Amino acid sequence: MTVNEALRLIAGSFVLISVLLAYFIHPAWLLFTGFVALNLMQSAFTRWCPMMTLLRKLGLREVR
Repeated sequence: MTVNEALRLIAGSFVLISVLLAYFIHPAWLLFTGFVALNLMQSAFTRWCPMMTLLRKLGLREVR
């Protein structure tokens, strides 16, 4: 699995989990969904994301 694939998997999982928590627990969990969205938009412009740094340190490779 590459860094980009893992990043998409993690972001999608975070969004799904936070939406489920908002539905079943409390709507404030949607703030976490917004945080994930803002981080994805920021990374589109800067080409850097904290999770990507962590994934690289964990040994995932990056395809260029």
